[in-house]
Formats: sequence, C-alpha cells, structure tokens
Amino acid sequence: MLTGSMLLKTITLFTAMVMSVLLVKADLYKRFNPEQSYPTANNYQTKQKKSITKSEFGQTKDAQNVYLYTLTNTKGLVAKITNYGATLTALHLPDKSGELEDVVLGFDSLEDYLAAKRYLYYGAIVGRVANRIKDAQFTLNGQKYDLAANAPPHHIHGGNKGFDKVVWNAEPINSSQGQALKLTYLSADSEEGYPGDLTVTAIYTLTNDNELKLEMTATTNKPTPVNLVNHTYWNLAGHASGNILGQYLTINADRYTPNNEQRIPTGEIKSVKDTPYDFTQPQLIGDGINQLRNTLKPNYPGGYDLNYVLNGESEKIKLAATVYEPKSGRVMELHTNQPGIQFFSGNLPKLRTVGKGDVVYTNHQGLCLET
Repeated sequence: MLTGSMLLKTITLFTAMVMSVLLVKADLYKRFNPEQSYPTANNYQTKQKKSITKSEFGQTKDAQNVYLYTLTNTKGLVAKITNYGATLTALHLPDKSGELEDVVLGFDSLEDYLAAKRYLYYGAIVGRVANRIKDAQFTLNGQKYDLAANAPPHHIHGGNKGFDKVVWNAEPINSSQGQALKLTYLSADSEEGYPGDLTVTAIYTLTNDNELKLEMTATTNKPTPVNLVNHTYWNLAGHASGNILGQYLTINADRYTPNNEQRIPTGEIKSVKDTPYDFTQPQLIGDGINQLRNTLKPNYPGGYDLNYVLNGESEKIKLAATVYEPKSGRVMELHTNQPGIQFFSGNLPKLRTVGKGDVVYTNHQGLCLET
C-alpha cells in the first residue's frame, strides 16, 4: 500500500507497508490435547511459568553480540528465535502421542549458521525483496536502480547482505495471546542498491492456543519494492528424521507462475490442473517430485521451486497451505494475507550440512512455504 501526505506543507512523506502473517497450528488432531502441557528436556515450565528467556548465541565478525530467545507458552511448547536474521531456529510440536519434536532445520550456534551455506537462508526473514529480480535491476517512477547480482546475472533474496545476514534489535513485548518477541531493523537508503530508508518490524508470537504467528511490516521514506518472507525449512517428522517425501501437501491455489530455466517468471499464469504442480488436494510430495524428474532440463533430479497464485482475496487472511506427516500425526496450517506462496522442496542433491545435534541435512530434508 502506498500513500502520500503533506508534512509542514513542504515535505511529502511516502510510506510503503507490507504485512504477512504466518500461522502454524498444532490443533485438535490425532489425539493431540490442546489443554495438555508438554514439558521438554530443556524446559519444565508449567502453566504458571510461561516465559521468554535470553541467552548468548555468538558474536559476528564485526563484534556484534547475538542472542537466542526462547519462547514458552502456557502448555510448554517452545519456539526459539535469534536476532541474527530474525531467524526461527527451533519449534517443538507434539505428535499424536504428545511427544515433542523440533520440526525446524537449523543450527546450534551462530558460528554454525555463519559456517553453513548461507544462501540456503535457514529460518531467516528475507528481504528487501524475496525471490529473484531479473538482471539485478528495476525501474521505479522512471528511475533505474542496479542491485547486487548475487545470483549472476540476477538478484535474489535481498542481495549479498540481505536481512538474513544482519543483526536485528530484539525485545520481548506484551501480548494477550502468548509470548511475543519484536525484532526491528533499519535498512539504510541504497543498501544493496534499494532506494529509501526502510524500517522493518517482525513480531513472533507463540500463542497459548499452540500457534506460531509471524507479523511483518515495513515503512520507508521513499517508494521502494518490499517483499518479505520467512524462509524456514519445515520437517513435521522432526528435523533429524530424513527427507520430507512421505509428507502430504495441500496448496490453496488453482494456478501458478511458470519459470524459465533460470527460474525467472515468464509472466504467464497457468492452471495446475493435470500437472505435477497440482496440490489442490493432498498429495505426497515424493510422488510429484518423481513426476518432475528430467522435465525442466536434462538430468534434472526433480523438485519444486515455484510460486503459486493463491485463491481468495489477497488482503484477507486465508488458508494457504497444509502439511500432514502421517507417522507423527502432525499437521501444519499456514495462513497469510499475501497473494502468492513459493513452494521449495529443498532441492539440494549435493547437500551434506551438519545441523542441530550433529544431524546431517541432505537433499529434500525440509520444505519451504514462502508467502
């Protein structure tokens, strides 16, 4: 939304705003009891001892201190966020027997995040503009802007040092819904080539109804493109359980935007009907990936990395996707007010990255749903 107003009759103040809400639910499903408390090995909070704790997580190369914030709701569920990249590092959800498991891919320390291949954007908030900008340039109001070509010759996920690679200010805030952490970052004019000072706010809330909410807003003093996403890799069987091919995905979208071989949208909008991209009904992710092998280019190993055009009004919160893991019985619903969702199935055939607890992450270990 872009608006203009006069300040002291001499200055025009432009404000650009974007908001996305991520809602992850552990709901009444497969004997899950929302009234039950679920203490974990590192947290024995009771309903009377809900909390946000802060601990040291490391230090950046330029000596900035980084912290890890642990949010615990009244039922003992746990979410962990670091102010480096406003990154979700862990989310413990119960299975059908009430056993908690961490369903987020990530690392045990800042040093591990820095050592990992950061182009994978584990759990971070990505910006100013998520996804690709062709030829690393755009024109706005008649002026051309050149961006960092960090995916030559294109620009991806905010550039060489996007929002995933900076230290955000963080503070716990009061919320009637549960435990909430507010993170803010000021992206200066010309950072990575973008115009305008941009103030970004992200609020994570772990509600007492066992939901994880993420609300993102941004304001600027010049017109500028803004497209924020959370880049968490989800594995509802648990981050250490192997690949996500046996999980069921539903996407509330009848259409998608085709890409060329460089994964730049062609400008078309096509129907998903009678294609491997159709997730209007629950589909095994692995079945679709098998259908995609060798379809985009010779020896293509298969996998999803494309944007879906969500059904419904873009300004209203709506169900965008559902993921179901049959062995654990866990189900995740994602709701958003954004018009599109990028489904990335973790297509990294050569990946061998050591994650939390010395778990080795490999191809298709997690899936991303980027609104």
